[in-house]
Amino acid sequence: MPVTLKEVAERAGVSRSAVSRTFTDGASVSEKMRSKVEKAARELGYSPNALASSLTTGRTKLIGLVSNNFHNPIFLEVFDLFTRGLQDRGLRPLLVNLTEERDPENSVRMLRQYSVDGVVVASSTLPPEFALAFRDAGVPVVHSFGRASSSPKVHVVGIDNVETGRMAARALMARGYKHVAFLGGPRDATSTQDRHKGFVEEMALHPDVRLTESFAKAYSHEAGRREMLRLLDDQPAEGYFCGDDVLSIGVLSAIKDKGLSCPDDIGIIGLNDMEMSRWENIDLTTIHQPIKQIVNSSIELMVAMLDEPDRYPEARIFPCSVVERGTLPELPA
Repeated sequence: MPVTLKEVAERAGVSRSAVSRTFTDGASVSEKMRSKVEKAARELGYSPNALASSLTTGRTKLIGLVSNNFHNPIFLEVFDLFTRGLQDRGLRPLLVNLTEERDPENSVRMLRQYSVDGVVVASSTLPPEFALAFRDAGVPVVHSFGRASSSPKVHVVGIDNVETGRMAARALMARGYKHVAFLGGPRDATSTQDRHKGFVEEMALHPDVRLTESFAKAYSHEAGRREMLRLLDDQPAEGYFCGDDVLSIGVLSAIKDKGLSCPDDIGIIGLNDMEMSRWENIDLTTIHQPIKQIVNSSIELMVAMLDEPDRYPEARIFPCSVVERGTLPELPA
C-alpha cells in the first residue's frame, strides 16, 4: 500500500497540513519543519500525490503539447526536448495529436477535459487559429515554430521563414545555376507560403535565371520522393530548395532511383538541420533552424505565463544559418 500523508505526519511529529505545505510549491513552511518532513518522507518512501495536490492548489501542472506532424522525424527531436524541458521544471507534458483535426474548438474542448494549465502548439503547419482558440478560451498558450509577426496575438517562438527562403535562393545563386526550383510542402501551410515567398522575392533579383516551383502533399519522405520522381520525368532544375529536410531526403532517394547523382546532376538544399541530415550517407546541405533554443524559449514563456497569464504577447524570432555539406557543389573560390 502507498504511504499516506498521515503516516508521514505521524513519523515527523507534525500536522498533516504541515506535510501538505512542505510539498506545495510556494507554500510557507520553516526550514526546520521542511527538514523534519522530508526526512520522514525519505524513511517511509513517500511521494506526493500529484492529483491530490492539484485539488489543493487548483493547478494540475499539465501542459498540453499539441502538434499535427507526427510522421516527420524532426518532431522526435522536438518532443524529446519539450518533454525533458517541461519535466525538469516540474511540469507534466500531455502529448496531443491533431493530425486529423480541423476545428480549433474541438481541440480546446479536448484539452479542457484534462484541466491543462497551459498549451504549447508545436507546429509550423497548424493554422494560427488553433493557438488563438486557446487564447480566447483563457488558456495560456505559446505557438512554437509559429509564424513570425511584428505584432503577435499570442506568444510566438520560431524563425523568419521568409528569410530562410531568401537564404536558400542566395545559396543556389552562388553556385551559378541557370534553372532553380522551389519544392515545398503543402500549399496551405504558413511555413510553405513564407519560405516560397522569400525564395521568389530573392529570385526576382535574377531575371535571367529560370524559376520553377512545385508542392508536395505533405512534409514527408514519401511525398518528397513522389513529387521529385514526377519532376524528373520532365525537365528538372539544376538546383532545388526543398521545404524541409525530410522532403529533401525523399528527393535524394528519387534522384538516386533515376540513376542520377547529387550534387553532380542536381543540387539540393533543405531546411531544419535535423539529426538525419548529418548522417554520412545523406550529408545534406541545409539551413540550420535552432530547434533547441526555440524549445527552451517556448518553455520559458510558458512558465512565465503560468504566473502571469495576461503577459503581453511577444514574438521571439531566432536567426538561421546555411550548413554546407555534400548536396550542393562547393562554393567557387
